[in-house]
Amino acid sequence: MRDIALLVGEFGFVAVLAMGMGYFIYYVWKFVTEELKPQLGKSHGELIRLLDQIRMLDNDLIRLQQKVDAVLELKETLEKEQDERKKIKQPRK
Repeated sequence: MRDIALLVGEFGFVAVLAMGMGYFIYYVWKFVTEELKPQLGKSHGELIRLLDQIRMLDNDLIRLQQKVDAVLELKETLEKEQDERKKIKQPRK
């Protein structure tokens, strides 16, 4: 703390403050370029991979829904045909 007071006495408050801000800006820039950018690059790759998986799952769900719809339609058609056959086989009163 005494060193800072000596610097302020020798160079002035504004000059010491400017040096402090310069160091802070350098520290933040170094942290961003060395720590955050590589992690963001990895995260971006993972995000793209996850989006591709979601698209594939969505396509699978669409195909599955189409198959379920086709089976339900076939079941309905078969039930109608069985009902018609029963009507034909029943003796008339």
